[in-house]
Amino acid sequence: MVQAPTACARKDDELMARGADELVFVPLGGVGEIGMNASLYGFGPKDKRRWLLVDCGVSFAGDDLPGVDLIIPDIRFLEERRKDLEAIIITHAHEDHIGALIELWPKLRVPVYATQFAVDLLNVRRMQEPGAAKVPMTVVDRGTRLNLGPFDVEFIAMAHSIPESTALAIRTPAGTVLHSGDWKIDPTPGVGWATDEKRLAEIGDEGVLALVCDSTNVIRDGVSPSEADVAATLKDLVASAPGRVAVTTFASNVARMRAVCEAALANGREVVAIGRAMDRVLQVATELGYMDGLPPVRGSDAYGYLPRNKVVALLTGSQGEPRAALARVAEDQHPDVALAPGDRVILSSRTIPGNEKAIGRIINNLIRQGVEVITDRTQLVHVSGHPRRGELTRMYGWIRPQVALPVHGEALHLHEHALLARSLGVPHVLEGGDGDMILFGPGRPGVVDQIHFGRVFKDGNLFVNASDSTVGERRRLSFAGLVSIAVVLDGKGEIIGDPAFEITGLPQTSRDGKPFEDIVEDAVINVLEGLSRQRRRDTDLVENAIDRAVRSAVNEAWGKKPTCHVHVLVV
Repeated sequence: MVQAPTACARKDDELMARGADELVFVPLGGVGEIGMNASLYGFGPKDKRRWLLVDCGVSFAGDDLPGVDLIIPDIRFLEERRKDLEAIIITHAHEDHIGALIELWPKLRVPVYATQFAVDLLNVRRMQEPGAAKVPMTVVDRGTRLNLGPFDVEFIAMAHSIPESTALAIRTPAGTVLHSGDWKIDPTPGVGWATDEKRLAEIGDEGVLALVCDSTNVIRDGVSPSEADVAATLKDLVASAPGRVAVTTFASNVARMRAVCEAALANGREVVAIGRAMDRVLQVATELGYMDGLPPVRGSDAYGYLPRNKVVALLTGSQGEPRAALARVAEDQHPDVALAPGDRVILSSRTIPGNEKAIGRIINNLIRQGVEVITDRTQLVHVSGHPRRGELTRMYGWIRPQVALPVHGEALHLHEHALLARSLGVPHVLEGGDGDMILFGPGRPGVVDQIHFGRVFKDGNLFVNASDSTVGERRRLSFAGLVSIAVVLDGKGEIIGDPAFEITGLPQTSRDGKPFEDIVEDAVINVLEGLSRQRRRDTDLVENAIDRAVRSAVNEAWGKKPTCHVHVLVV
């Protein structure tokens, strides 16, 4: 990570001293991680900057965050500057770029600009979530230019794995930034826009101060294959299938869904969509004409009435989500869909890191049912929506920036991207992270400050700060269980009745066969009998003594200390 210089050049000191207009970049998420993209651009003197927020996305919780549904950025820094925020710009409709907008817009209440597909998809999702805030949004198109305070923003068409993705040319008096969004170079994307190479080159000819660019696929050489190549593979796999075909992919990948429908049509099959997320995207894609020329996709209730060699099922659950359609089919628990020996399942997606076990479980369950499973390990059934090194090299050739800032990636991706940019001769290559305030100009580019940033967890209907004790307590409960103990005493410290206790998550017996219920009971009784009546009148003392004794006794027998809840009632 580039550190703020300890001694700036004299010119930089002079600029700061007279409050020069500065162009800065502040990531609230998405730099040093994949997901939760939220990027701030600021322009003006240090104490009077105007701000522009690009994207407002979520991350998805893994097994390390039990009970957490979504992760959204902590926007406290931006809330404190709400009156200085010009607008929110959405580059495309993936959840890691737009998914937090419904939750966070009420705190900001500024204009939002996005393409039609993103606007419609967000509205459909909102209507399916009772109580979700209505976010007024203005539709933009490729080529649209907006004047937002000191920012002149141009939307540039980019190919990606969802329709209507854009890069942004953000022009300011200090210079132009090209914010790439998520992109790849694909002349035959199937659905949506191809990357506008001509316009990118023209912007490069105008002169670009900084390129803020996607790093997700930088560790892969060459150029990503085209969606057209995947479509051809899918058509062949459907043609050669003797029984039913089921395909799972990211629900947002309209080009892939269209390719599945085209493969089915070419082979005399009908497509059945299974899963709410799939239905939602298909609804928007159909309304916007992206499924024109194809027969309607049928609902899951049609699946059982179609002959085995006349159906293709399009399923949610490509990442092993336990409640999604594919997982339920693999466990033979779906109410409408079942598979049998001779059927074929195609996983037309990549495995997001962290989901390997869940996906492996599904694959194993399907194989046990006698189902053939095809993945991208053996067939070209998936291509990424992000640029490989060859595509990044072409982007740098078009843009020729003075400053390169890799984003949208973990530390490995950002570092490899920085090495590539240096090898291509970029004068200033920066490596930053969430919370860094990065100066693009005027003066020497680099990290100049740190701002408050963090994560907020969506936990059911509530939002809790990542520093809250809730998640840590759940982890401890999942690791070592819970012992709840209730003791009743009278005002003189006499024990009334037997102590009551409940054990959750502990083994039934110790290594020598003694029930843990007996171990807990013995520990509680020993404490009570060892305390005088006078000392038993101090309820805090009794509770602490029982807590320590029970945890110690269980640890000696098990090697783990459970969470203990002790309640002493005086009557």
